[in-house]
Amino acid sequence: MTGNGKTDKKFHTLQHQISVVFICLLLLSIFTITLINGLFLEKYYVSKKVEVLEEAKEVLSQMNLDDILQYDTDIEEDKKGATDEISDEIERSSSRNNLTWIIVNEENSGYYYWGENNMAKMLRSKLFGYINNLDQDMQHSRVLKKTDTCTMWQVHDRFAGMEYVECWGQFDNGYYFLIRSPLESIKESASISNSFYFIVGIIIIVVSGIVILVMTNRITRPISELTKLSEKMSDLDFDARYQSRAGNEIDVLGDNFNKMSRKLESTISELKSANNKLQKDIEDKIKIDEMRKEFLDNVSHELKTPIALIQGYAEGLNENISDDPESREFYCEVIMDEASKMNKLVKNLLTLNQLESGKDAPVMERFDIVSLIRGVLGSMHIMIEQKEATVIFEETEPVYVWADEFKIEEVVTNYTSNALNHLDGERKVEIKVLQEEDCVKVTVFNTGTPIPEEDIPNLWNKFYKVDKARTREYGGSGIGLAIVKKIIEDHKGKIWAESVEGEGTAMHINLLKYKDNSHYCIEDKSGKKSAKGLR
Repeated sequence: MTGNGKTDKKFHTLQHQISVVFICLLLLSIFTITLINGLFLEKYYVSKKVEVLEEAKEVLSQMNLDDILQYDTDIEEDKKGATDEISDEIERSSSRNNLTWIIVNEENSGYYYWGENNMAKMLRSKLFGYINNLDQDMQHSRVLKKTDTCTMWQVHDRFAGMEYVECWGQFDNGYYFLIRSPLESIKESASISNSFYFIVGIIIIVVSGIVILVMTNRITRPISELTKLSEKMSDLDFDARYQSRAGNEIDVLGDNFNKMSRKLESTISELKSANNKLQKDIEDKIKIDEMRKEFLDNVSHELKTPIALIQGYAEGLNENISDDPESREFYCEVIMDEASKMNKLVKNLLTLNQLESGKDAPVMERFDIVSLIRGVLGSMHIMIEQKEATVIFEETEPVYVWADEFKIEEVVTNYTSNALNHLDGERKVEIKVLQEEDCVKVTVFNTGTPIPEEDIPNLWNKFYKVDKARTREYGGSGIGLAIVKKIIEDHKGKIWAESVEGEGTAMHINLLKYKDNSHYCIEDKSGKKSAKGLR
């Protein structure tokens, strides 16, 4: 079954179908010619021989037979003179049509013979047997035509071992005659003709097959290209274009396909962005009250400590608790540091609030994630030197993803800064980009104390801190990973962390690999990654 529930049907290309039809027609033609030759060629030749024998009979009946008959008592000179009286036309006709004939008078005392030497006596006896119904071959003859003056039949001569077409009877002047022509040449001709047609037919089929394949390929290539183009369009891949030129209506169809592909690509891109926004609006409206309450509680908790510190140190300055310039400078630095942390917290809260309210939807585009990571590492060069970290990133070839470039840069920056702030041991940070079937996996690993397994599910919660003292030391508020999670969720991607025992922590994200603009990589309940389209 196909994905839409329809049963798959056996598929043959148009080129294959046309080639098979034409080759079958050629085979049928050769077979028909061979069959017709085998069944009717001999009969046709026999019918033509009957006509030849009739013509020969008419010509012989018009001869002056009294002057040319040979008698048993004639001398050789008489025979020679009589032979000279036979017209050249009769001789040529008899030789051309392979005829043998004999004419005998009523008393059987005189005859004239034309044919092979030493056959006159045999034909004379055979004609005598026919006249008196004494010849045994008459029983095995097949009558072809019979009139009052002659009989034509196909007979097998047991003495010669051959079949003949014979015409025998009696002229109006009383003379008997027998005219015959062998059928062996006819059968041989039919056999040769069939063999010739078969050999020529094979050659014609081979040559025609090659020509048909070449021509049908030229004809069907544009159609095949349109078929592949339509398949790609059905998968929402609009990069392919029709490029062949058939010089007919197919080119017009191909140009229309190209126009439709461009319009669909633009329309679907707009629909995806609109669909994302609509989906997020619906989801966020349901959660907006809870978000506001949670936001106020967390902000109050996070601001309480820095406000208390600022208030305390400001009161100390106001009351001149210490006249020491270094102490006053220290008090001012604490106030400025806490104010900076509060400013950073407020900015992060505003960013997270915009993401959660759906006012900052991702702008989906195609970009190179490798170049983005290298740019982030370049901007963090000073921090890397301060942390005395070794950063490993070996990717060189471009890897394209479908996402919001600005927001993904924020994700990579957050992951990298967290890794640098939690370094220990070998003080090594390793970033990897792995291409999967429909997704691109980005991993940031840092050496140091692994995150406890029980804390990993809570990493993405707002204001959650695994090591509160260390987090406060570098100014962390516990909101960065919540922002990262929300960005990746908006991209319909996946985010997770792993603790590598004795080595450190690995943070992962999955983004859509730029392929056909139609799928996002997500994970089902079983943990199996799959690719699903926007809804």
